[in-house]
Amino acid sequence: MSLVLAVVCVMVWLYLIAGRGNFWLCRVRDTDRILPELEHWPAVVAVVPARNESEYIAASVQSLLRQEYAGAFSIIVVDDDSSDETVAEAMHAAGSVPDRQMSVVNTKGPPCGWTGKLWALKQGIAEAEKLRPEYLLLTDADIEHAPSTLAWLVKQSSARRFVLTSLMAKLRCQSFAERTHVPAFIYFFQMLYPFSWVCRPSSSTAAAAGGCMLVRTDALASVGGIASIRNALIDDCSLAAKLKTIGPIWLGLTDRVHSIRPYDRLSDVKRMISRSAYAQLRYSPLFLAVTVAGMAITFIMPPLLTLSATGLPRFLGLVAWLAMALSLMPTLRFYRVSRLWSVALPVIASLYLYYTLGSAYQFVRGQGGQWKGRIHANATSLQ
Repeated sequence: MSLVLAVVCVMVWLYLIAGRGNFWLCRVRDTDRILPELEHWPAVVAVVPARNESEYIAASVQSLLRQEYAGAFSIIVVDDDSSDETVAEAMHAAGSVPDRQMSVVNTKGPPCGWTGKLWALKQGIAEAEKLRPEYLLLTDADIEHAPSTLAWLVKQSSARRFVLTSLMAKLRCQSFAERTHVPAFIYFFQMLYPFSWVCRPSSSTAAAAGGCMLVRTDALASVGGIASIRNALIDDCSLAAKLKTIGPIWLGLTDRVHSIRPYDRLSDVKRMISRSAYAQLRYSPLFLAVTVAGMAITFIMPPLLTLSATGLPRFLGLVAWLAMALSLMPTLRFYRVSRLWSVALPVIASLYLYYTLGSAYQFVRGQGGQWKGRIHANATSLQ
C-alpha cells in the first residue's frame, strides 16, 4: 500500500511541475515585455470601496493621486458605511495632491443578495460612468500603487485589447505569520489558477487579483456589470470568469502594487483565508472531501513516507518532497524569504487545510464570509 501511495505522490508532482502551466516559476510578471507608447491616453476612473479603512486609505489615495498618467484620471472613494475616520483621512490625503480630482460617494449597507464590497463598487461605478471613462481601475483601500502603475496597465490593456488587466498586489511579508503564509498563499493561488493559462485566450482558466484590476467599461457593461456577480465572495475571480467569455484577460505578479495591510498574528492570517476558503469550493461537502484527500496526498503524504516508510516508498516520498520544496523556491525568492521555508511546505499546507475546514465550519454555523461585522454566506441563505 505504501508503494502505491508513493507512486501516486510522485505522479502528482510530476504533473504539477511539468504539466500545470509552469505556475511555480513565477514568470508571468509586469516586466516580461516592453510596451509601446500610446498616441491617445484614454480616460480612467479609479473606484475604491472602503469600509473602516482609516489606517490605510490615506496612503492608498495618495498613491493614486500621484499617478504619472497623461490622460484624464479621477478617483472615487466609496464610503461603505464606515464608523471610523475613513472619509476624513481620504479627504485629507486628497488635499495634499490638488492636481487630481477625487470625490466621495456614501453608501449604506448592502441590500439582500449583495456582498458589501460589490454593492459599494456598484455605487462607485454608477458615479464613474457619468464621466464616460474608457477604463475603470478597481482597487482596494489598502493598496499602494507605484506612480507608473496606471500608465503600465493602460498600455498593457491597449496593446493586446484586454478586457481585464490585473496585477497581483505584493502582500506584506515581514512578520513571522506573513513569512509563513504569504509566499504559500501566492503559490497556491498560482497552482489553482496558473497565470500562463489565465493569459491564454484559448484556455478557460480565468482569475484576477481584486486589489488592482483595470477593466474596460464597455466590457463590464456587456456582461451585466457588477450586478452579475452581486453575491460573489471571491469577486475578482468571478468577474474574470465573466469577462473572459467576451475577450482576453491578463494577470501577473508585480513589484509596482503593494498591499499595506499587516497580518502580524497567525489569527489574522487564519481569518483572511477562512473568510472565502469554503466559497472557493462552492460550499460543497463533496469538493471539501476531495480537497482534503488531494491536499493530504500532495503535501502531507510525501514527508510521512520519507520519515516512516522504508526502501522504494521512502525514496519516492523523498523525491516528491524535494520536488515540492524546489517548486516553492521561486515564490520565496520573489518575496525575499529564506529558501529554508520550502522544506516546511507540508506543515504550511496542513495549516491551510485546517483553515479551509474552519471556513466550512463557520459556514454551517451561519457565519460564512464574515468580514468587518458582516456575514455574507451561510447554509440557510443558500438552501
